[in-house]
Amino acid sequence: MIGGIGTFALESGRRLFDLVLPPRCKKCGALVVADDALCGSCWTALTFLGPPWCACCGRPFEFDVGADALCGACIADPPRFGRARAALAYDDASREMILRFKHGGDESLSRLFARWMVQAGEELFASGPLILPVPLHPWRRVQRRFNQSALIASDLARTSGLSWDPLSLERARRTPSQGGLGKAARRDNVRGAFRVRGGRRDRLAGRHLLLVDDVWTSGATADACIRACRKAGALQVDLLTLARVL
Repeated sequence: MIGGIGTFALESGRRLFDLVLPPRCKKCGALVVADDALCGSCWTALTFLGPPWCACCGRPFEFDVGADALCGACIADPPRFGRARAALAYDDASREMILRFKHGGDESLSRLFARWMVQAGEELFASGPLILPVPLHPWRRVQRRFNQSALIASDLARTSGLSWDPLSLERARRTPSQGGLGKAARRDNVRGAFRVRGGRRDRLAGRHLLLVDDVWTSGATADACIRACRKAGALQVDLLTLARVL
């Protein structure tokens, strides 16, 4: 009986709260029926990525060419990661919301993004990997007030039930922004910028890791992180990002 009263009080309080501050679309602010959701218009404007896609990098195919098919880029130059998946295409429809999270400090978007990423990367979770966020340099973290990749990684761990490690991988040196740089310049910019902390190498050795980042542009940052993890003895490193530039 006491439990029933408590449940009734909780539901009543939630309804009252929704009347005072009703849930709103995380993109445009329109009224929606649930927290951490989008309205129908904003939802349909986004390009969610899914099969058919490259079995290795997750680049979408126009036609289904088989579950194990690889794209030309992965055949010509096999990537350092095992597999990579992204939830969204980074385009005009997704850009504002992602930048509002990344640079505008809207941390509340992380829960929604994590849900999308769990769906997109479902197959990457099967082996029980340790989740690692791409680290920020301490000065950059002070400027932004939080590491957006670490926030998503935390919510991914909570949603999936997997463990995450925000400490083992670190940015060894501060690098200029990658914005505006070409592919080769991006690669040179982050070469040697990441490392595994000396006292934590045993945590990654022999492990299957899942590297998490917000936007995959050229892949240079992920490649530098994966190189450091493999040097520390990681068995395999997969990549999961919120969005991808196609």
